[in-house]
Amino acid sequence: MSLYDKVRTQKILSFSLILFTLAIGVLIGTVVQTGAKAAKGQAVAADATPLTIPSPVQMQNEFTKIAKRLEPTVVNISTEYVPKTSAGTRDKSLPRRRQLQPQQPQQPQDEDQQDEDGGGMQQFFQRFFGGPGGGGGFQFPDPQEEGRSAATGSGVVVDPNGYILTNNHVVEKSTRIKVKFMNDATEYPAQVIGTDKDTDLAVIHIDKKNLAYAKIGNSDGLQVGDWAVAIGSPFGFQATVTAGIVSALSRDIPDGSATTFQHFIQTDAAINPGNSGGPLLNINGEVVGINTMIASRSGGYQGIGFAMPINTAVKVYNDIIQSGHVTRGSIGIQFQAADNPDLLKVYGTNHGLFVTRIEADGPAEKAGMKTQDVITDINGKPMKKGQDLIDLVADTPVGNSVKVGIMRDKKPMTLNVVIGDRTKVFASLYGGKSPVEKTDNGAEGMQVKFGMTIQPLRPADRDRLGYKGQGSVMVASIEPSSFAEDIGLVKGDVIVEMNRQAVNSPEDVKKLQGALKAGDSVAFHVMRQAAGPRGGGDWQSVFLAGRVPEGNQ
Repeated sequence: MSLYDKVRTQKILSFSLILFTLAIGVLIGTVVQTGAKAAKGQAVAADATPLTIPSPVQMQNEFTKIAKRLEPTVVNISTEYVPKTSAGTRDKSLPRRRQLQPQQPQQPQDEDQQDEDGGGMQQFFQRFFGGPGGGGGFQFPDPQEEGRSAATGSGVVVDPNGYILTNNHVVEKSTRIKVKFMNDATEYPAQVIGTDKDTDLAVIHIDKKNLAYAKIGNSDGLQVGDWAVAIGSPFGFQATVTAGIVSALSRDIPDGSATTFQHFIQTDAAINPGNSGGPLLNINGEVVGINTMIASRSGGYQGIGFAMPINTAVKVYNDIIQSGHVTRGSIGIQFQAADNPDLLKVYGTNHGLFVTRIEADGPAEKAGMKTQDVITDINGKPMKKGQDLIDLVADTPVGNSVKVGIMRDKKPMTLNVVIGDRTKVFASLYGGKSPVEKTDNGAEGMQVKFGMTIQPLRPADRDRLGYKGQGSVMVASIEPSSFAEDIGLVKGDVIVEMNRQAVNSPEDVKKLQGALKAGDSVAFHVMRQAAGPRGGGDWQSVFLAGRVPEGNQ
């Protein structure tokens, strides 16, 4: 084969190889492209079914029904306080934050137990509502005027003609009140019809007719464990609905911002600052309480809230709309509940209330009652606890007389006492000098049995303490875990009597102690200085008793 033919044959073979290679490349590219298109159209999760949104269906339950029916009746209340004093000067009539202090043992009560401002200790119970009269909630001071403040609370419409029930501390001291309804941007000006500080309730009115109003229930039918629903404006969030249960009934708040006329429904429905004055409802959507207080170390919801029973609120509301104020009866005494059988035995009875103070020119004094009398019954009803007397006397019309059974010097007597107007009987707040100092005054103390040290009460001590009563022996110290501490004696008490025998010197105490043996009942009548509005207070009678322990220590 010639050279030409060889070259030609080689070119043909090279060209054929190139064509074959190109063909193979085109084929592979087509296969790859086809596979990519197929993968692009395929689902990532081939066995998954797409979700669909169904047509809206409203779920109904009892809470939903309550919310729809009651939310239009619950209002948001905003208040403004503008002091009359000049800018930069605090209006001292504006109440400070109220606080509760730990309850002291065996402190006497009275029919007009004053609601003192607390201070100094870590706050445990706090009001929902801040601003005028409240206890620390929303306050927006005007930077241009010191002392000016605003706050919010809640209320519930109870009459279609514009009458609203709320808390007194929500509107107290306010110079302007506005009311807003759910889904209504209008702010309606409101006027205070009347207030009652003793129950912390108030009635306000707006000029609007044909309002939706809440149905009133009967709080006496409540049981622990019943459903409870709260509606209000916590932190300003209007028409907030929360639910829980009734945790306790007739709950008394110890020593502080509550008064003798406040006995609360306790609930764990979530309530916060701003709920104050709003309704607490039962599962039927009936108002059974007015939310009033919370127990909180943080100032917010911690599962313990308190509502004033609606039965009490209704009585207050009816008095206010009829006369503009609430009238309660009084016999003008201060008393101490006696639940200590040893103390009662010494005084010759098995139940009763010890009269520790009698208001000057009051009904009890006019009827001949004396301190250390033990009230055993009123109109034949036994008086076993303080609330028995408070409720009966407060609900008795002013001017009516009651038969008060007493035990005096172990002899039963009956006194006819005419009920007076409590606001007139207790016309002034208790006052006094500084409370008993807790330091040694320099007098030599005498160690006696029962785990206490006593000392003579010198004339200088009387002047310093403002004490003008009976007794010349003061408790100088109390040993921890001793008999004296167990029965409630405290440093600074002035011992007046021991087992009805007058005590005029430390030697009298030692003599009376020496005649006692283990198991005997021993009763002390002491004078104790109570806290007053300016740091001091009146000296009050306190009765304490116990059974002498082994070793008479």
